[in-house]
Amino acid sequence: MLKGKTVLLCVTGSIAAYKIAYLASALKKLRADVHVIMTENATNFINPITFETLTGNKCLVDTFDRNFEFSVEHVSLAKLADVVLVAPASANVIAKLAHGLADDMLTTTVLACTCKKIISPAMNTRMFENPITQDNLRICERYGMEVISPASGYLACGDTGAGKMPEPEVLLQYILKEIRYEKDLAGKKILVTAGPTREAIDPVRYITNHSTGKMGYAIAKTAAYRGAQVTLVTGPAEEKPPMFVDLVPVESAKEMFEAVTARSAGQDAIIKAAAVADYRPKFVNTEKTKKKDGDMAIQLERTDDILKWLGEHKKEGQFLCGFSMETEHMLENSRAKLEKKKLDMIVANNLKVDGAGFGTDTNVVTLITREKETELPKMSKEDVAGRILDAVFGMERKEPEDF
Repeated sequence: MLKGKTVLLCVTGSIAAYKIAYLASALKKLRADVHVIMTENATNFINPITFETLTGNKCLVDTFDRNFEFSVEHVSLAKLADVVLVAPASANVIAKLAHGLADDMLTTTVLACTCKKIISPAMNTRMFENPITQDNLRICERYGMEVISPASGYLACGDTGAGKMPEPEVLLQYILKEIRYEKDLAGKKILVTAGPTREAIDPVRYITNHSTGKMGYAIAKTAAYRGAQVTLVTGPAEEKPPMFVDLVPVESAKEMFEAVTARSAGQDAIIKAAAVADYRPKFVNTEKTKKKDGDMAIQLERTDDILKWLGEHKKEGQFLCGFSMETEHMLENSRAKLEKKKLDMIVANNLKVDGAGFGTDTNVVTLITREKETELPKMSKEDVAGRILDAVFGMERKEPEDF
């Protein structure tokens, strides 16, 4: 996934330094070339040998180490790096980076780098909230560095508050956002819907479906990583929402209709991957419905048709993509939906096909437009998301090759 990419991890003196070992391991599993630089203080928390074992590269600490692999190490690494992450970033190193001070291997290398630099502060709450530290962080941002907001919680010093370094998985997402894809969707605004809706019967029960949100979340995540400004309107899905999107949580089909229609204008593309209920109870009991002898019937009414409304109100130049999950006559039913809802494209899949449907990590889809049908083989939902976005914006296949 990251073959050919060089990631430079810069570790400073913080108790959170040990967590970067997990990040280095995760990056290596994604085929990245990982290099680690540590400050002298960082070696008090984790041994450089740990990083050397995980990355297969020498862990650098001393600016004047004579046993080096490159002629001028800090310049050589700076040229190689596709992204730099300083994590955990102490207040001291943040101050140096803000003011261009370079007195060790870490700061000299970061100063020489021209690639994207990401900083993850980790320190005592009072140190983090100190106006001097906050000014230094703003200076770093002004120079194009990205600052990750620290998490809040119980700190090693015993205080509770902001200052915790986020978990390695969060740091990994920032790195992936920077180097996983080309930013070929920069400047585009995309609205994605995902997940199921829940239609209340009473305060306890509701009608829903088996959608987990995986496909819609994969589209939103991939679009954001490719540089788009993404709005994700999601029902109560089982998946953790992707980062770097404008998240709009909703519950019912009516709430989703209102959220989507209110935000549809100005979008370059709308991709409706949500499994929206077609019907809802006509009457919602205010109290829990008690069990009685005999059968019970629930009177249903149609929900608002979001795709139909979008097709009727589509702005000039806007691309509208819908989804069609079928169990029979997939192509015929999907083509009819494409025409009826005035869509530009519909993504069709058959629930009965192996590798397709709800809750799976893969999908098997056919992309249908008025001009052609493109049948895709079984692939990961992230790869399907990439192919959908390519089709929406008329691009060649863009997702990186998995080795």
